[in-house]
Amino acid sequence: MKTEPAFEDILQAAERRKGVIDSSPVVRSGYYSRLFGAEVFLKLENLQETGSFKVRGAFNRIRLLNADEKEKGVIAASAGNHAQGVAWAATRLGISSLVVMPEDVSLRKLLSVKEYGAEVILKGTCYDDAYEHALNLAASTGRTLIPAFEDVHVMAGQGTIGLELSHLLDENTAVVVPVGGGGLISGIAIAAKSLCPGVTILGAQTESCPSVVRALGSGGTSQTEIGPTIADGIAVKRPGDLTLSVIRKWVDEVVAVDEETIAGAVLDLLDKSSVVAEGAGAAPIAAVMSAKFTSRAKRLILIVSGGNIEIHTMDRILHRGSIRMGRLIKIEVNLLDSPGSLWRLTGLLAEKKANILHIFHDRLNLSNPIQISRVTLSLETRGHDHAREIVEALQHAGYDVIRKDPCSDTAPPCSG
Repeated sequence: MKTEPAFEDILQAAERRKGVIDSSPVVRSGYYSRLFGAEVFLKLENLQETGSFKVRGAFNRIRLLNADEKEKGVIAASAGNHAQGVAWAATRLGISSLVVMPEDVSLRKLLSVKEYGAEVILKGTCYDDAYEHALNLAASTGRTLIPAFEDVHVMAGQGTIGLELSHLLDENTAVVVPVGGGGLISGIAIAAKSLCPGVTILGAQTESCPSVVRALGSGGTSQTEIGPTIADGIAVKRPGDLTLSVIRKWVDEVVAVDEETIAGAVLDLLDKSSVVAEGAGAAPIAAVMSAKFTSRAKRLILIVSGGNIEIHTMDRILHRGSIRMGRLIKIEVNLLDSPGSLWRLTGLLAEKKANILHIFHDRLNLSNPIQISRVTLSLETRGHDHAREIVEALQHAGYDVIRKDPCSDTAPPCSG
């Protein structure tokens, strides 16, 4: 049994997917090049058919099934991208697929998997419960289990990304890859270092589940509990034995990044590059932002592994990001409770080009004198300087203004 994919396996995987799975764009980012002081490229796997790189490994593994296995179909356990990859690949190859997902999986992901042609069973409260049920069903039905990462052919399929970077690889280049179970970075590392032994391979995890970082530090493997994370695509309790052995051999460094930095990277990609990335897909950008790598490569290739982010998650990221950048502020103003007072306040805000998103006029607050009302406003601004200009204009007009947002002058500093 092979202990890791050979370079030839990755070349063959690339041949198998021709005409079915396209090479994703590699684009130079002027913004990140200036920000990081290096030539930066983004590998946009979020533009794949199912919104992530997972179709590569799933298609390669399913494509290699024999006639009997194809007849019985395939099964997988996943809460997201792997499920969609297996469903899409199996349907594309005319093979039946069954996917076991946790009961609390998002409606969007559930519907996507069904739309790609898979039958779905909901089981358990987490991925591990779903995986155990998938193992039992595979044994009882004869379906072939398609692993998310712990499989030579899945890793080889993911490694085809590395082949598409060949024109950029040299000893001054670092490829930065999200790391969960380790299949993606394993395949890319073997491909890239087979093409250019001097290239640097770096991995990025979330601090909410740094399973590979801990395994590399301890020399062994143990289960890591998953904390709250927006990077659920790389939140894997325990990396595979196979993938971990490849990482130890082929990967130069793996770091863990905090959730706020990952959220900031999601927002930054959207705001500065018009790229929609999920938390896992933004982890490489977050890792470079955090300056934790010892590598000082002159060229960086950042793998944006997927873009399947929940709308409500993106909404929270945008809202928090707007506050941090001073584009959303909250103020309280005490007004004389008389006709025209509110009109004069909002008129001044209009003059200063502040957009009122929400207003609450409280005339019954017992902490105020009876003739005073309190107005709370959420305002959209152009940034910190504009926000200060608005507050100063109100104060100059005689208003007593209190900033209530986290990024006010009286609150702890916010990164912008």
